[in-house]
Amino acid sequence: MTRSVQALAYARPSSLESTASGRLLGLETAGGTTPRGTEVHPHFFAGFLAAPQIAARGLLAVADVAAARYYQRTRPGSLDPVVTGNGDRLRFESFSGCGGVYARLDVLDEGLGGTETGHGTTNVDVNDRLREALSRMTGDDPMHLRVGPDEMAVSTLGGSVVEKKVPLPDRWLRGFAEAQVASARFDLRAELTGTEAVRFLRGLPRAQNRGRSPLWVVQAGRTLRPTARPGMGAVCLPGPDRLVALERVLRFATALRVYGPVPDGMSAPSAWELTLPGMRLTLTLSPDPARGFSGEGGVLEALATDDAAADAELIAVLLAWEPRIDPADLAEQSGLTAGRVRAALTRLGTAGRVGYDVADAAYFHRELPYDADRAERHNPRLVSARRLAAQGAVTLDREKATVVSGERRYRVREADGVLSCTCTWWTDYRGRRGPCKHALAVRMVRRGAGGASAA
Repeated sequence: MTRSVQALAYARPSSLESTASGRLLGLETAGGTTPRGTEVHPHFFAGFLAAPQIAARGLLAVADVAAARYYQRTRPGSLDPVVTGNGDRLRFESFSGCGGVYARLDVLDEGLGGTETGHGTTNVDVNDRLREALSRMTGDDPMHLRVGPDEMAVSTLGGSVVEKKVPLPDRWLRGFAEAQVASARFDLRAELTGTEAVRFLRGLPRAQNRGRSPLWVVQAGRTLRPTARPGMGAVCLPGPDRLVALERVLRFATALRVYGPVPDGMSAPSAWELTLPGMRLTLTLSPDPARGFSGEGGVLEALATDDAAADAELIAVLLAWEPRIDPADLAEQSGLTAGRVRAALTRLGTAGRVGYDVADAAYFHRELPYDADRAERHNPRLVSARRLAAQGAVTLDREKATVVSGERRYRVREADGVLSCTCTWWTDYRGRRGPCKHALAVRMVRRGAGGASAA
């Protein structure tokens, strides 16, 4: 399993202090990307929070997910949350050690008291001492939040005093990025009031139920009810114990919104969003606790051509840390069709350069502070498909193709734009986890991404 080490260096530990004007929450930053380029300790925000206790608990929920491993529970390394400033909000993101749960706290304009944020993305230090202090917070005394060093300290910081090194497998990197692309296929499926949300979430089973069929829920009046047969409007809830981080802020919730893809009877990912005063906390779950986002493969076709790579680089230049990306505007600015813009955003999503907000039904610009592009380049199916295409293993014949892999020959057929294959992968998943390497190789050859012989 390929992995890298993420090295984080902070000028000092993050802390929660008492001052004459109230509490001061100082979140220290490691290296990140801003409109000015790469910065060692970027500064994104300084201002008072409208609901400090809720913000503290929301940040703890994000940190909980970063430190959690919901499958095969061993003590993992924990990557500090990622924070993005988008001008009108701060977004705190994390990803579980098992690669199956994505968390994001959006502190919106009203939650920041109308104070604008800077633009860019970085990691923030959330250490054990800070977690303990945040968990003890009660009441809503004024709290000043600082993300990054204050202006007077910027010029005096000399070298890092806090260092963290965390091993990051390629599948973890891919999963963090691909969770965004999976969310882009979601629609709103159900909505509960805050009171009903508390009743529903607290009534969920705590047992892990590993190996059993996934739980499905469907809106029934003002609540959600379990269903054994996922019909229209049903949402998959695989591993309900993975929603435990929502309990940090549950008593403050004003609503619960549930998002998912059109159900097809098979286990599927879903997103669970609590709306809070001035904030939103969202957990996105993979289709199965034992199956992270990295192997879903629904984005592989968007990565399979040189045109898509060039389009993505063009679109990336046009991004400006917007909280909502408008594909129509990008199409007009770039001269690309709407379809090519969407494919480019998919590719940028897998590289960690855009995230997806189900509440806004829109991508947002951010740059994950690690080399997510490396995980894309090393994607096993993509690497194998490129090798097959380059070796001339693909023979085209109208809607059919033959792919020679090792001592075997596989037949790939296309119907209504969808490729099927005679390999075991296709037999097992029928495209639900993306194309196999043989279908990918055929797609590459047909789009001119590799050499082949034509029958």
